[in-house]
Formats: sequence, structure tokens, C-alpha cells
Amino acid sequence: VQLVESGGGSVQPGGSLRLECAYSGITYRHVCMGWFRQSPGKERETVASIESDGTDTYRGAVRGRFTISKDNAANTLYLRMHSLRPEDTAMYYCAAAYGYCLGLPMESRYNSWGQGTQVTVSS
Repeated sequence: VQLVESGGGSVQPGGSLRLECAYSGITYRHVCMGWFRQSPGKERETVASIESDGTDTYRGAVRGRFTISKDNAANTLYLRMHSLRPEDTAMYYCAAAYGYCLGLPMESRYNSWGQGTQVTVSS
């Protein structure tokens, strides 16, 4: 499995970004995919997850501002981010796991990771 993120960048508070994660090599029927982020000096934290049927789950700090989605035909996972805040600044990673998410899985649940894309929110 290969995951490649893109779409990060610098934006002012209140702005928007759309992250993309192009994936390949996923052949299993049920797959859980998710977005994580990590700020300097902090542990990596889950942001959102999505089941094969499109069911999505979010951490509280981003609920209502971020949307995770997936285009199976294009083999691409997305994270649309609106109303960005300085505390959203982090390296963002996409990840994939066999089976079901059943909520927001821990980092250890995921089998495959991308290399990350940087998001910076600053005035």
C-alpha cells in the first residue's frame, strides 16, 4: 500500500485548505482510512476517520470545520478544512488499516502511512 499526501500550505486564520491522499495497492474489501496530525513537541493525534461505506468520525476540536471524504474511482482520500485556526498548524498524515474503523482508531491500528504534508495557519 502506498499513500501520498498533497495540498498542504500556509493560510491565514479563518482560511481553508483541501488535503489529498492518493492511495494505491489497497485490495481488501473493507478499509478504514484516516487523517492524523502532529505538531512540534506533541504526539500524533487522530483527526478524522472514514469507513468503506463513507461513515465518518471526527475529533471534537475539528468537528464542523473539517470534512473527510473518499473518491474510490480516483483512489483519493480528502480532508477539507475550513475556519482554520493557528492550533491546526501541524504535519498532516493519511493512514489506512484493514477492516473497520469503529470510531476514531488509535495510531497503532493503522498499517500504512503517508509521508505527510505541512499545514501552517498564521497571520
